[in-house]
Amino acid sequence: MPKKEIGVDRFLAAHPEYDGRGALIAIFDSGVDPAAAGLQTTSDGKPKILDVIDCTGSGDVDTSKVVKADADGAIVGASGARLVVNSSWKNPSQEWHVGCKLIYELFTGTLTSRLKKERKKKWDEENQEAISDALKQLNEFEKKHTKPDDTALKKAHEDLQSRLDYLRKQAEGYDDKGPVIDIVAWHDGDVWRVAVDTQTLEGNNNGGKLADFVPLTNYRLERKYAIFSKLDACSFVANIYDNGNLVSIVTDCSPHATHVAGIAAAFHADEPLLNGVAPGAQLISCKIGDTRLGSMETGTGLVRALIAAVEHKCDLINMSYGEPTLLPDYGRFIDLSNEVVNKHRIIFIGSAGNNGPALNTVGAPGGTSTSIIGVGAYVSPAMAAGAHCVVQPPVEGMEYTWSSRGPTADGDLGVSISAPGGAVAPVPTWTLQSRMLMNGTSMASPSACGGVALLVSGMKAEGIPLSPYSVRKAIENTAASISHAPEEKLTTGNGLLQVDRAFEYAQQAKKLPLVSYRISINQVGKSIPKLRGIYLRGSNACHQSSEWTVQLDPKFHEDASNLEQLVPFEECLQLHSTDTSVVQIPEYILVTNNGRSFNIVVNPANISSGLHYYEVYGIDYKAPWRGPIFRVPITVIKPITLLGEPPSLSISNLSFRSGHIERRFVDVPFGASWAEVTMRTSAFDTPRRFFLDTVQICPLKRPIKWEAVVTFSSPSSKNFSFPVEGGLTLELSIAQFWSSGIASHEPTCVDFEIVFHGICIDQKVIALDGSESPLRIVARSLLASEKLAPVATLNKIKTPYRPVECNLSSLPTDRDRLPSGKQIIALTLTYKFKLEDSAEVKPHVPLLNNRIYDNKFESQFYRISDSNKRVYSSGDVYPSYVKLSKGEYTLQLYIRHENVQFLEKLKQLVLFIERKLDKKDFIPLSFYSEPDGPIVGSGTFKSTILVPGEPEAFYVGPPSREQLLKNAPPGAVLVGSITYGTVSTFNKTDGQKQHDPVSYHISYIIPPSKVNDDKEKSVSVGTKTISDQLVEEVRDTKIKFLSSLKQETEEDKSAWSELVASLKSEYPKYTPLLAKILECILQKATYDDKIGYEKAVIAAADEVVDSIDKEELAKYLSLNSDPEDEEAQKFKKKMEERRDQLADALYQKGLALAEIESLKSDESIEASAKDIFEENYKELIKWIDAKSAKYGTLSVLRERRCGRPGTALKVLNDLIQNESEPKKKLYDLKIQLIEEIGWSHVSTYEKQWMQVRFPPTLPPF
Repeated sequence: MPKKEIGVDRFLAAHPEYDGRGALIAIFDSGVDPAAAGLQTTSDGKPKILDVIDCTGSGDVDTSKVVKADADGAIVGASGARLVVNSSWKNPSQEWHVGCKLIYELFTGTLTSRLKKERKKKWDEENQEAISDALKQLNEFEKKHTKPDDTALKKAHEDLQSRLDYLRKQAEGYDDKGPVIDIVAWHDGDVWRVAVDTQTLEGNNNGGKLADFVPLTNYRLERKYAIFSKLDACSFVANIYDNGNLVSIVTDCSPHATHVAGIAAAFHADEPLLNGVAPGAQLISCKIGDTRLGSMETGTGLVRALIAAVEHKCDLINMSYGEPTLLPDYGRFIDLSNEVVNKHRIIFIGSAGNNGPALNTVGAPGGTSTSIIGVGAYVSPAMAAGAHCVVQPPVEGMEYTWSSRGPTADGDLGVSISAPGGAVAPVPTWTLQSRMLMNGTSMASPSACGGVALLVSGMKAEGIPLSPYSVRKAIENTAASISHAPEEKLTTGNGLLQVDRAFEYAQQAKKLPLVSYRISINQVGKSIPKLRGIYLRGSNACHQSSEWTVQLDPKFHEDASNLEQLVPFEECLQLHSTDTSVVQIPEYILVTNNGRSFNIVVNPANISSGLHYYEVYGIDYKAPWRGPIFRVPITVIKPITLLGEPPSLSISNLSFRSGHIERRFVDVPFGASWAEVTMRTSAFDTPRRFFLDTVQICPLKRPIKWEAVVTFSSPSSKNFSFPVEGGLTLELSIAQFWSSGIASHEPTCVDFEIVFHGICIDQKVIALDGSESPLRIVARSLLASEKLAPVATLNKIKTPYRPVECNLSSLPTDRDRLPSGKQIIALTLTYKFKLEDSAEVKPHVPLLNNRIYDNKFESQFYRISDSNKRVYSSGDVYPSYVKLSKGEYTLQLYIRHENVQFLEKLKQLVLFIERKLDKKDFIPLSFYSEPDGPIVGSGTFKSTILVPGEPEAFYVGPPSREQLLKNAPPGAVLVGSITYGTVSTFNKTDGQKQHDPVSYHISYIIPPSKVNDDKEKSVSVGTKTISDQLVEEVRDTKIKFLSSLKQETEEDKSAWSELVASLKSEYPKYTPLLAKILECILQKATYDDKIGYEKAVIAAADEVVDSIDKEELAKYLSLNSDPEDEEAQKFKKKMEERRDQLADALYQKGLALAEIESLKSDESIEASAKDIFEENYKELIKWIDAKSAKYGTLSVLRERRCGRPGTALKVLNDLIQNESEPKKKLYDLKIQLIEEIGWSHVSTYEKQWMQVRFPPTLPPF
């Protein structure tokens, strides 16, 4: 555990009791395992972890269903399992809240994979045993009946073969979705308690029973956790919310958080060398990584974590998470974080990111937010030797190659300090090891956080006034310089944290006012947003002087006294510039509470090309020992302007050693759209690993970044190509990885060349409007001759949807009330969509997607489910594709904010469902040299050579009518990509295809459907009079009215029966009426006498059958008729309807007969009843295919009645495969058949799948 590097050893040697005692750290991460090594107690015997919270909701279980125990003390769990509660558990209300959860939904992907492998091994053994038994039965049968001529024997043989085939097929299609655990919550009179039944996880060892579970309560009350089973070794805690209606089962979603917590504060009484930086500090674990998303943070998790940190009165927050951002220091989470730091005085420390070595790669929030201390990752020689086990460690420490660098887009430094970025630290018990090595700024941040916890511990002990500002000033002004490279500040921040020196600074500054300085900068003459630094990047900005106004505002805590603190405050500051030849400033400034401004003049005209960093800082004239009171970072990047045709830059004989970085800044010429790089290496012995990064900065856009990691095993060359934006400065950074070639004394010699190419298009986004007209495109090359060879393909379709339902709700107060007292509101939008065929789909919300930190809405989350409540996909800011079968689906989008007016504006939010087209449905588009080309089929355009400066016009045609997708709704958009040029440095010998690295968006709006211009055929009324037609209309209306009547009360039933009797009397033997009566009986939801109900079905079905002239129907259907006149067509339709009504009646009668048999004992079933079923079945198969999807269930029941469950299972499986939407009754029947055969392992497997296909409720968001 690296501690010496940041002065911890020296500090604790002088102050052994200031080891973090009294400091409370919130770990915003993937969830800390309370069972991990070193995370049980502090150095002074206090509990290490005070609370463990899943802020994301990924472990939430709906326990709103309340049940009561029977006389035997048993309840029915949410999974349907019978659970016995422990008689010693106190439950005054006798109400038990039940819920269930698929265990894999709580586990990490790594743990799930391990369990699946172990469970599959056991399942394979059981299945192989069942296969052997089935094969044995089949062999014995074939041996006994060598030539089974009898039909019954043939069917018996088929049944045995079907069993064997089914087991073999099961082995091939095995997909373990995991066991289901039951959760039970109750109030014991004092607190809410939770117990978990894990019998399905334990297997057949009789363990995991609910009654044997030691009940848990909210972790913060008793600090107890449990383990699911010895097999998984995964610990968890429970928290109960909303009066028992919601239970949160908290597990970690990766080892990351436990490792982070161990670095910050682990305590090992017997092995102090393994201690974290602050072994006396206490922790709370705030899980912000969502298990449903792998471990991605969510807005919900982030905001709840802030709420928890304030509620627990934490001193520090560590957040080793982050993402790229569109705007620095902007967004809902940033606003709330500012409040947490400035109002609640919590020190917030975060990782800067792992996207180096290029500049401008710091991530949000750690590297881009004013109130958060961003930490870069440092590696020392001791770490290289001890943790990374390198053969020959470096002589000096350095920043890791991948550590993100500043500045931010608005000029802020980005990295505040650096700390050791690697350690061997604790990991969760489910990993089956106690600790492991990890590295990243994720490790540097807790190292720094632990160091700051030591400061907090000491400052509290000595009564030194404490604030985030005073602590930050202490650590930044005492950090140790790491290198003297031009980019040192942008790489390492103010340097490597030094705890002992920072504490001495804090001691000396104890009587100074707790004030921070907020800096806002704008360029004179420009009305641009306020900046936090000066950042000149580009030729134009560097060729002349510029003047900037710096507004300097002192900030006190909101509770500061006006008369005692604000009015008397003034500081006389001496201003310094690190290079007065470039940066000119005033000499002094007097600052009072209301702030002051001063101007800076930057003149970079005479500086060399490349990176230059300057600072303007203020020194207290009366106390210069304080160091810089404020800093204005000034970054100037003066690019190289390229010449030549095409423009290029070549550099030879660059010498690289481990960790060395070369940066080149190039003014990308207007007209360039891609670059090609050739890199050659020579003069080295061992393999060398290089990082190649390019970055361009574009306003209101994430940095345009391209990266590659490449290993040269021997001297050779490699080619790369990547897109660029003309007119913007490009940084090309080449770095030899910090540990690559570290044991070699030979440097790597590198030559590289970058060449810019480009084809300028008059419109980058091509949108075809749905008409037959092609779209004109003008292309030109401004740099050199280029081959123009356009290629366009439409391969996706986006369909817009509006919500069919929206719901605004105030969230429960437990987790969702802000520190300000405001309640968070949730907007749930419901969308419906239908797929005609299976497809990969992805939702897209243009307003919200791809922004998490730079978004004013705090949360977005969606899930896709079917009518059975099965969830197929969940996602947030980065939607992903999911493969869905044909059918209807529901998408719910969940958005949170405290401002209901903001949410009101989103009630009709448009969402797109983006569907990938099958490759056979891809639509290649054609190009033409004339406007009528798509219609007349001439003037095809293939390719040409663009001469510099000369425009070339051509047309892209719309898809032909034949190419368009069937059933594509008007208004949907076909989307794809279009390219124009080709890379010149591709390598055919390496199997590379010639391509264009730049592709542009192209779309086509689906036009209105074709209007049916066929003349309407006159409706022939035949010989019917108006009076006859009126009689028929009245009759049909009466029949239709039948289905609208309710049958809920006895009065309703009586009225319905009277109407039925009246209609039967009025229209005797009228088949449509009798079919409607049968349909109404089948729709009856509840009934008291099940057998009586089935008899009523049989009676109604018999009436339908008796009303149909079967001889006439059979005679007509036997004819191969193809009616031409309208009357004949109507008659054919009528006869087909009669056939369907007959088949439906026979089918429903068969189901009812089978149901009656199942309800009665075998002894009470008369032989004649069994004969009736068989006669009915034989009558049915005269008219339809009894194994078809509509009628196949009856064939399954018949095979089952005949003692052939294997054949029944085969028919049933075919039925299920053909169903567009799963039907629970078919799967229930499947399990019954499997259990009749005696395959317990298959039954268990299918029951677990039932919880996936038919969960009791939709999971909470």
